[in-house]
Amino acid sequence: MGAKKDAAPTPGAFQRAVADLMSATWRSELAVEEIPAPQRIAPYSVAITADVIVGDEELGSGRLVLLHDPAGNAAWQGDFRCVSYARAEIDPEMVTDPLLAKVGWSWLIDALAAHEAAFLAPSGTVTSVSSESFGGMEDDPAQAEVEIRASWTPDLTDAGGGLMPHLDAWAELLCTTAGLPPVPSGVVLMPSRRNPQTRNARRR
Repeated sequence: MGAKKDAAPTPGAFQRAVADLMSATWRSELAVEEIPAPQRIAPYSVAITADVIVGDEELGSGRLVLLHDPAGNAAWQGDFRCVSYARAEIDPEMVTDPLLAKVGWSWLIDALAAHEAAFLAPSGTVTSVSSESFGGMEDDPAQAEVEIRASWTPDLTDAGGGLMPHLDAWAELLCTTAGLPPVPSGVVLMPSRRNPQTRNARRR
C-alpha cells in the first residue's frame, strides 16, 4: 500500500498551496526558511520556520506546518490543517498578568480576521514562563517568554481566499508576539530573498 501511495501524483490542491507558500512575500524583519516537515501526521505536508530579527537582535521565532489529507480528517473538519508555533521574550512582569493568555490567543484570531483568512476549528494553547538566576548567576537578568501553539483548518478554495491570507496572518502573529506593530495599510511588501525553496516539500 505504501508503494502505491508513493506512486500517486501529488494532489493539485496541495501543489497550489505549496506554490503559494514558496512565492509568499514577507516582512523585512522575518527570516523565513523551509524545514523538513513531519512525516506521520498527514499524507502530505510542508513546513517553514521564521526568526523575527531587528538589527542584530532576534526578538522571536516560529514555525508553520501545512498538512493535507485528501481523504479529509474529522477532527480538522476539512482536508488541510495549519499548525503554528510562535515564541518571543516578554517583560517578566507580564507573566503575572492574568489576561496574557487570552490576549495572546486573540493575536492569532485577530490576525486571521484582519487578513480575511477563512478558517474552521481553531485550537491551541498560550504558555508563559519566567526564570530568575541565583548563586553564581544572580547577576543575570530575569527572563520571560510567551509561547503560542495553535492549529486551524484553512479554507483554501477560491471562495476562501487560498493560502496567502493565512500566511499573512501567521506573519502578523509572529511579529505581534515579538512586539512589532502591524504593517500600515497600503504598504506593499517586497519579495524576500529568504523565501523557502521547494526542495523539502514532501509527497508520499
